[in-house]
Amino acid sequence: MSVAVVGGGLAGIAAAVALQEAGIDVELYEARPRLGGATHSFQRAVDGLPGTSSLTVDNGQHVMLRAFTAYRGLLERLGTAGGVDLQDRFDLRILTPDDRPEARLRRTVFTRALPRSIALPGPLHLLPALARYSLLTPAERLRAAAASLAMGRVDPDDPLADTRSLGDWLDRHGQDDRSRRYLWELFVTAALNCRVEEASLGLSAMVIKTALLGRSDAADIGVPRLPLGELHGRAAEKHLRRVHLKTKVEAVVSGTRLVVDGFPVDADAVIVAVPHPAAAGLVPRAACPDRGRWGGLAASPIVDVHVVYDRPVLDGPFAAVVDSPVQWVFDRTAAAGLAGSGVQYVSSVVSAAGEWIDTPVARIRDAFLPALAEVLPAARRAGAAEFFVTRERHATFRQGPGSAALRPAAATRLPGLFLAGAWTATGWPDTMEGAVRSGLTAARLCRRHLQGGHDR
Repeated sequence: MSVAVVGGGLAGIAAAVALQEAGIDVELYEARPRLGGATHSFQRAVDGLPGTSSLTVDNGQHVMLRAFTAYRGLLERLGTAGGVDLQDRFDLRILTPDDRPEARLRRTVFTRALPRSIALPGPLHLLPALARYSLLTPAERLRAAAASLAMGRVDPDDPLADTRSLGDWLDRHGQDDRSRRYLWELFVTAALNCRVEEASLGLSAMVIKTALLGRSDAADIGVPRLPLGELHGRAAEKHLRRVHLKTKVEAVVSGTRLVVDGFPVDADAVIVAVPHPAAAGLVPRAACPDRGRWGGLAASPIVDVHVVYDRPVLDGPFAAVVDSPVQWVFDRTAAAGLAGSGVQYVSSVVSAAGEWIDTPVARIRDAFLPALAEVLPAARRAGAAEFFVTRERHATFRQGPGSAALRPAAATRLPGLFLAGAWTATGWPDTMEGAVRSGLTAARLCRRHLQGGHDR
């Protein structure tokens, strides 16, 4: 038995690893010269930095949560789980401009008069943190707590929730502009790559209920210590036996026949694990008669602003930012190969970045260097040794109202042909976890097909 997996992103990698572990021969085809898809690294030449002539740069900053169980399982299989620093307890610093004191949201653990630390169950573990959250007034904290508990009653799988926006729901639950900016946007915009006014209520509820209202440790944040290329792509190349890079699959002729670099290739099953616009052009209409609807998923961009300062400016591995074009900041010094150099490499992530995606680098520099100096006082005395921008125009699909109805299932109408990708109907947002789960689902259906069972 052999399976062809088209696409070497996280979904394709997860599917190929699962099938190979099941003893099935897998041929993984990737058009680019590397695996990893939207999670990759590249080298950037630099001048004037101590001890190096190039930086290792991730195409975008990615984080994980402890709730990302499938993704963490994939890293275990690839042998790179140790390349992520995962918090012992959720702890988020929130920086503000104009020298206002930083705020903090931290999971509560009681230790007094007890033999060991005891974690409160969700959602109780976050209520004490919310009660002390200095960016909101006491009245706003009470209303936010009430809204959080009300969110726990929203069913993410309810089709009606998919038709509504989070912004409309927040209006109905007394969440004013300050509460949106200082609380809800911190999590929803980062998770869905979408402003709260435009975000799907169903997906927002899934994120909030899973990460914040569920298990007490679900929201613990993990940040890659290794470059993404080492964490995913190169590790997968070593783990998988048959990887074909710079190899283009031009069409899927039937459920089990491909055209690869102009030549027909037969397999016992095929998994198409590429972004939805490419998938719509690959799979035959008989497999997915409604593939034209996938275009309605559209795309939402992310912009990353990279600055190498001539001295340390950020205390800690990361922080969120409010009231600023800067949304999150991360210390990428060690991952870039600059540890011990005396400089600090800071990456600033801007989600839902339609405002910035086509802005010239010079204008982004003029906006972001002062904005970073407002929230990082040490940056006011530092020089920017390097400044550059990376842009992902199609970072995620647009996760607004109605998007769930457009996401296809993994099984198609052709026996032996399956879909994978974070854009498929995983129930999760377009995240690394969603991508891995989609690959595992496609692999499971593929094994069932090869064993003579039903695809659905």
